[in-house]
Amino acid sequence: MSDRSAIEWTEATWNPTTGCDRVSAGCDNCYALSLAKRLKAMGAAKYQEDGDPRTSGPGFGLTTHRGSLDVPRRWRRPRMVFVNSMSDLFHARVPLPFVRDVFAVMAETPRHTYQVLTKRSVRLRRVADRLEWPQNLWMGVSVENAKELSRVDDLRTVPAAVRFLSLEPLLGPLTGLELDGIGWVIVGGESGACHRPMDQDWVVEIRDACRASGVPFFFKQWGGRSPKTGGRDLQGRTWDQLPARGRLAAS
Repeated sequence: MSDRSAIEWTEATWNPTTGCDRVSAGCDNCYALSLAKRLKAMGAAKYQEDGDPRTSGPGFGLTTHRGSLDVPRRWRRPRMVFVNSMSDLFHARVPLPFVRDVFAVMAETPRHTYQVLTKRSVRLRRVADRLEWPQNLWMGVSVENAKELSRVDDLRTVPAAVRFLSLEPLLGPLTGLELDGIGWVIVGGESGACHRPMDQDWVVEIRDACRASGVPFFFKQWGGRSPKTGGRDLQGRTWDQLPARGRLAAS
């Protein structure tokens, strides 16, 4: 975890769990899987558990870290915190009591705003009523193509203060995307050696839907060989909008 992050839409990362398994096309070139392999080779203690080679990899086996639960309590300055940049809190192998413990830490540190992102929207929906939802928790789902739009419907059932979408890596058009009950949308292209291109028309269609619905829109990157290869401009400007409760600069 880090109290500084290079991710444009957050300020810090906190990983009470690490590791994951591929579940859909958006996972094919997972940056966290590649990073975990390097961290294991470097001897990083949190990345010594290997995952199933069919869906995961070296150092990327799902692991809970009870010792990491206190980290946000030690951060005195308020931060925007991305929870589990190296995992998925709603992975089937994360015990529900541990999820509750993570939620409790968030409730006990209201000075921070927490951003939780999952691809496991079905489990999220099924356990939502067994969790206490603090007002400083933003809940999001990742959607990479139209096949995964049901994740948005699952998210709408969750009583989070802010519900958001991470449409990254965007791999196809999301025509007909419904934004009822959604408070923020992030769009980004894929980066890395095997990155898949993103069409400008897909992005513009989502941006225009956000503008029509009054939903803040954040354009993270075009992607390419590196995250910064294609830049962040969309039709001559950057889009850094955040929900009203955000502490980063909105435009």
